[in-house]
Amino acid sequence: MRQISILGCGWLGLPLAKSLLEKGFSVNGSTTSPEKILLLENKGITAFQIEVKETEIKGEIDSFLAHSEILIIDIPPKLRSVAAENFVAKIQKLIPTIEKSGITKVIFVSSTAVYTDDNALITEDTIPQPDTESGRQLLEAETILQHNTNFKTTVVRFGGLIGEDRHPIHSLAGRKNLANPEAPINLIHQTDCIGILESIINTNCFGKIFNAVAPFHPTRKEYYTQKARELHLSLPEFETIKTSFGKTILSTKIETVLNYQFKNSTL
Repeated sequence: MRQISILGCGWLGLPLAKSLLEKGFSVNGSTTSPEKILLLENKGITAFQIEVKETEIKGEIDSFLAHSEILIIDIPPKLRSVAAENFVAKIQKLIPTIEKSGITKVIFVSSTAVYTDDNALITEDTIPQPDTESGRQLLEAETILQHNTNFKTTVVRFGGLIGEDRHPIHSLAGRKNLANPEAPINLIHQTDCIGILESIINTNCFGKIFNAVAPFHPTRKEYYTQKARELHLSLPEFETIKTSFGKTILSTKIETVLNYQFKNSTL
């Protein structure tokens, strides 16, 4: 039985762990919340309370990583709050523990925020030029992990995450003067996030970079207006005077290299 460690059993990490268990993997999962330990254990996950900080790692990180072949890092940078953290320092703190654990393969969950909004078509060959602090730190973290020769890292740059319990229309409904009405959407459903990560594992595709966005790019105005109608929510209103800025993320590499077919291609 192959063992996988998932650092961060949150909105994506927990259902991913459950799916991997169903496919015969043994899963170690981490959470920062003591209240969540029992939840993970009840799902069949070997649970650990671990918190990666800039100067220390709290919890039994060595036991969490022991005997695993693959580590999935799914901890988001906390850069929007008042108590913003140095995400790069956290990844750097994690590196020595990965090196001594015997882990040979890493999947790093990143974001398309590493690309700037310049109305371009974006592939994995596009040079990232992040224009946000989150994007800058994610890109630096990607580089640190991929340049380490003790393990092979595949980076997955997800677009906006949606699922049955998560959709941006709930915060956009009824709002006025929303920017960038003509910018394309770059979203991906939770089901496809899990499917793509499992495809990387199943095909042993490490040392790569993948953009992960559904091949569906209507404008923000078209998509969110229609979604509001479908859910009987107040329609969002967009400003139309300023030029729209965005990007179109192409995920062709996922479909060709991983031979993956999107399950939720029209969202």
